[in-house]
Amino acid sequence: MEEEYNLFGKCPFVTAQKIIAGKWAIVILHNLSTKTLRFGELQRLLPELKQATLTKQLRSLEEYGLVNRKIFPQVPPKVEYSLTEIGKEFKLVLDSISIWGEKYIDHIKSAEVSES
Repeated sequence: MEEEYNLFGKCPFVTAQKIIAGKWAIVILHNLSTKTLRFGELQRLLPELKQATLTKQLRSLEEYGLVNRKIFPQVPPKVEYSLTEIGKEFKLVLDSISIWGEKYIDHIKSAEVSES
């Protein structure tokens, strides 16, 4: 297992897998790919996601440099999340995942029909 982590930053698959390993990372990146969002807006878009988990995922994506966190000096505090330049590059991956996901959904539906 230690060898896998030594490949981070060397192997593109290990690197990408580690960055998007969080259960909600891809969905968060998808939502941020459409526009800048505040924490509460993200939470409303993902109601089944607990606040602590969203915070953890956003921090992780921020540490990896995919998400930018902008704090506005006001009361109550206002924080906005957006994709960084390298995070915006991930949009191509999200588009590919969407296309593949739609094809897989069709595959599942056709398998259900043939089983009935």
